[in-house]
Amino acid sequence: MNRKLISVVSAAALALSVASGAVLAAEKKTLLKVPVYFGTHLTGLGSTPKWLADHLNVASGGSVKIKVYEPGKLIPPKEILESVASGKVNAGYTTPGYNTGVLGAKGGIFSAVPFGPDAPEFLAWIYYGEGRKLWQEMYDKKGLNVHSIPCGITAPETSGWFNKPIDKPADLQGLRMRFFGLGALVMEKMGVSTSLLPSSEIFPALEKGAIDATEFSMPAIDKLLGFHKILKFNYYPGWHQPATVYELLVNGDTWKGMGETQQGLLEMSCKAAMLDGLALGEAIQFPQMKENLQKNGVENRYWSPEILDAFEGKWNEVVAEESAKDPEFKAIWDNMQSFRSDYAIWNKWAFLPRPGTVREQ
Repeated sequence: MNRKLISVVSAAALALSVASGAVLAAEKKTLLKVPVYFGTHLTGLGSTPKWLADHLNVASGGSVKIKVYEPGKLIPPKEILESVASGKVNAGYTTPGYNTGVLGAKGGIFSAVPFGPDAPEFLAWIYYGEGRKLWQEMYDKKGLNVHSIPCGITAPETSGWFNKPIDKPADLQGLRMRFFGLGALVMEKMGVSTSLLPSSEIFPALEKGAIDATEFSMPAIDKLLGFHKILKFNYYPGWHQPATVYELLVNGDTWKGMGETQQGLLEMSCKAAMLDGLALGEAIQFPQMKENLQKNGVENRYWSPEILDAFEGKWNEVVAEESAKDPEFKAIWDNMQSFRSDYAIWNKWAFLPRPGTVREQ
């Protein structure tokens, strides 16, 4: 690149920077007080909103800031959606799968789908299919005054910690288990009694014998909750959560009161947070899996084809039942499945089999 061209490019970049700064300076400063569902000490899960705040607060030059509040410090985590909608708080960080009591089971589709899309395919549907539009419409149709921004994603979770081997579907009968989202509906059909305990209550419940088993997240996150101290059989793959998506909710009036540049920065920062969270999550799991095996006496186990088939069969029953009960569930599900049927053309031809996924039984 010659000196003249370098000068032109540099001048253009400087002009753009100055112009953006001038626009931000002209917009009224916005402080988003963000209660979060997960503690920020949970690296790879709760750390994403903190990463978002740290980077947005610098990038915006103070025009739009985020202040993160740990679970329960401002409001109870279960109240985030309704509190943001009512204006009690102006933002919050959660996932629709924790709000199915308000949204219905369809909310779970925007969180994690059993036997559903992995992270790249999920993101493709959200951003370049109709996923994002349907996600926002779900809130609008419920009369909830929120603007939802996809703002975090994790790769597959482990699908359960148990105190004994699970060799056949009958071994699940009668177990009491902490379980999340649409996958919990599957486990109920398998004869498991499920409850959705918050992270802080899982270990005490295991210790007291109130539950027999649990799933929560990925190995590096589960380590922080100490499951390996009590349960020694950790099952894969994450059939119930091949990918899990999180959101930043902004009160609708707050969103409308923000300037276009502030809105754009927030949207762009959430996309960056998605990338960072996914990369971080992928990078920190294998050391913990090795530690579980070598130091903690944990057996990493893979579900048998028989049990995976049973899970999938029950999931198909759940879809049929929820679609019959809720036309909106059916419309969202059908839209995702239509996208996936087309994506399957690319998926079939483009990729090598993922190394390690062809298993000897």
